[in-house]
Amino acid sequence: MTIAGKVALVTGAGQGIGRGIALRLARDGAAVALVDVKADKIEEVAGEIRALGRKATTFVADISDRDQVFAAVDHAEKELGGFDIMVNNAGISQVKPLADVTVEEVERIYRINVQGTLWGIQAAAAKFKARKQKGKIINASSIAGHEGYALLGVYSSTKFAVRALTQAAAKEYASDGINVNAYCPGVVGTDMWVDIDKRMSEVTGAPIGATYEKFVGGIALGRAETPDDVAAFVSYLAGPDSDYMTGQAPLIDGGLVYR
Repeated sequence: MTIAGKVALVTGAGQGIGRGIALRLARDGAAVALVDVKADKIEEVAGEIRALGRKATTFVADISDRDQVFAAVDHAEKELGGFDIMVNNAGISQVKPLADVTVEEVERIYRINVQGTLWGIQAAAAKFKARKQKGKIINASSIAGHEGYALLGVYSSTKFAVRALTQAAAKEYASDGINVNAYCPGVVGTDMWVDIDKRMSEVTGAPIGATYEKFVGGIALGRAETPDDVAAFVSYLAGPDSDYMTGQAPLIDGGLVYR
């Protein structure tokens, strides 16, 4: 069973995992609304989706702003003629010892990773209810949402929070026919991990690439994850084969963290 004819919105769709998810959902038959703070990036992805013969629309938004997230959902419905799937993918990382984290840094990462996810849940659920239909909400957590990591403590706490929001929303919206799940990637070969590795090097003195190689070396399947690996699982969560699944945050990490 597929998601052909469905309308999906993906935040953080301009690069990395978000781009991979948007393209996979399009290949599987969905029309896709691309949301990001970088207009040029999402326009490029929109072009790739249209080249596949699927509809795409773009909307520039800062997901930490509740009004902008609601406006993005309204835009998706208006431009693509419906609304069925919300992927709250956008997020940022932070590498710093807990003792050195500033008030401003904590506030920023929580505004984006936690509040941004909450606004996405609210906006999608409100739209599904207004349309009197079922829907899928899919949130980005992480292996760091299952296990706290040194020098990634505040980031880890945001991803634990995403799991909590996912569970609570699943319980609150189940009677409305809305499924809420999350995905928990591991070490994905994206710009975010390049940045994490660089910052780890600055803090620990390890050579550039050493932290990345250390984590990848612990993966049972023997390779780093790709955006396509994550996207394949998100497509499952978006489709009808996962209709009896809600409130879950499975690990999709190649065998790195086990729960």
